[in-house]
Amino acid sequence: MVEVTRGVWGKQLEFFLTLVGYAVGLGNIWRFPYLCFKNGGGAFLIPYFVCLLILGIPIFALECSLGQYAAKGPVSVWSVNPLFKGLGVTMVIISAIVFIYYNVIIAQALRFFVASLTSDLPWKTCRSCDCLLYGKNYSQTVVDKMETNNSLGINCTNLDITTARSPSEIYYMDDILSDSGSLEDIGSVRWEILVCNLVAYLVIFLVLVKGIASLGKIVYFTATFPYILLTIILVRVAMLDGASLGVAYYLKPNWEHLTKASVWSDAATQIFFSLGSCQGCLIAMSSYNKFDNNIIRDSFAVPIINCLTSFFAGFVVFCTLGYMAELKGVPVANVTDQGPGLVFVVYPEAIGAMPVSSLWAILFFFMLSLLGFSTQFSIGETVMTSILDEFQWIFKDRRWREVAMRLSVCLLAFVLGIPLCTQGGQYLLNLVDVAIVGFPELIIGFMEIIVIAHIYGYKNFSEDIKTMVGYSPFKYFTITWTVLAPTLMLGVIVFKAYDMDNFQPAWKGLLYYLIVIFTLMWIPIGFFYYGRHALKKAMSPQDYWLQRRFQGNKNQTTTTAVAQPELQTGCETVALATFVNKREEIHYNNGYAVHY
Repeated sequence: MVEVTRGVWGKQLEFFLTLVGYAVGLGNIWRFPYLCFKNGGGAFLIPYFVCLLILGIPIFALECSLGQYAAKGPVSVWSVNPLFKGLGVTMVIISAIVFIYYNVIIAQALRFFVASLTSDLPWKTCRSCDCLLYGKNYSQTVVDKMETNNSLGINCTNLDITTARSPSEIYYMDDILSDSGSLEDIGSVRWEILVCNLVAYLVIFLVLVKGIASLGKIVYFTATFPYILLTIILVRVAMLDGASLGVAYYLKPNWEHLTKASVWSDAATQIFFSLGSCQGCLIAMSSYNKFDNNIIRDSFAVPIINCLTSFFAGFVVFCTLGYMAELKGVPVANVTDQGPGLVFVVYPEAIGAMPVSSLWAILFFFMLSLLGFSTQFSIGETVMTSILDEFQWIFKDRRWREVAMRLSVCLLAFVLGIPLCTQGGQYLLNLVDVAIVGFPELIIGFMEIIVIAHIYGYKNFSEDIKTMVGYSPFKYFTITWTVLAPTLMLGVIVFKAYDMDNFQPAWKGLLYYLIVIFTLMWIPIGFFYYGRHALKKAMSPQDYWLQRRFQGNKNQTTTTAVAQPELQTGCETVALATFVNKREEIHYNNGYAVHY
């Protein structure tokens, strides 16, 4: 195979900031605070941090160690067990799909950012009959008069307080999305969103045009500046009336929730997805590390920073929600929403009520855009790295081909994302998101840890890590990799299978399962393809994986070479690895056996 010289991070800090930027994304702003509110407030922090220790850190460390040891992307890394190379293909498929729909969310944030560049925010005041009664408590007599005599100066028939919407909701649903109301009515393309989507891909291409050489420089800004903005916004919203109500609602524990299986399932799922495991990104980014980087240290630091960021962002969210509750005179629970509803409806409404609202809107949506981009950069590089690793012969000494490939990936993702930029595109985006971050990633995580910790063997993998960092993984990893993490993941998979949503109409369910099948089918395809001739051989590490043991081995003291005959099966050279107690004997295809 033609080997292409692989780049490395300019500084190890670049790798660390890239992983922080990848893990800390939009989900930290909208999903964690909502789950905390939904599952007992402060009590949710207990299962959340327990799942961080049992599931989050172990899976994170396993994937990062795989990537650094092999110095390959998520597909080629499975030289450790070619029979399961389909796992790597599935990871890249998931990353590619996320790369398509996640960019549409960034495009919406960019659209709001552009709309904020004015002294009069378009969602600040009511400009429609639908919001005339929003937040009001008028009698029916007053409502009847307002149908013909109101501040808009137009006739508004059939006014109803129960169906009134906020100006920010009207702006997002009607002006930005032009929401069709359902997936059945896909509607026409929203050109403003489409243009913002194209601009976002242009930014991604320019950042990734030189791979990690350019990505490693931009993360100094994209991974750190959102924290500055988040802190500035927190200081501002903490001074708002009612902020303490929101914080109290956020942290007040409801211990009864700890006895519910759904709470633990939500905690495990949130930890799993917020760290971006099982999408191949951790493997791809780690593959550019120096061989002797202390990956165990990084595997503790990044997940902990990610979870603390989620906790920190929760104060920003609930200070804002407390302010809205005080403004409307309603409980905090009545102004809480999740997902895009929180970011693009509740937040704009709160910002519109602040002094100097345009400034805060610009800062907030710029922060959202940076959070989205910092994650999207890593996802895009994962897809591109996988292509480079699998088709090295195409890109060998052909720099222009690599640039063309990177441009083609961005353009193809843009074209495939056009349906998501339609009037009904938001419903398609939500369906794809649920399908992708559901069973596929959980099943990948479960199989991944079984293959490495049990089929390849914990002792062997532990020796690989020792070769890199100079010491064996802690007993903590022995317990979590071999027992606790796979057991917890299996429990979450079973629970989520039992608690499946009932899709209506039925064709939505069919589309959901087709997406799930498309992402997972590469696992059995790879299994049968690579194991069709010699199953045992296909489950054994390839020469490349075995030879990595000798790169930068800090504990190697003596190395002797003894001539051995070349082993062949037909026309193929065979590498045999036999792990015996404290010594490993490896027969290479170059005719030597090395003992250490």
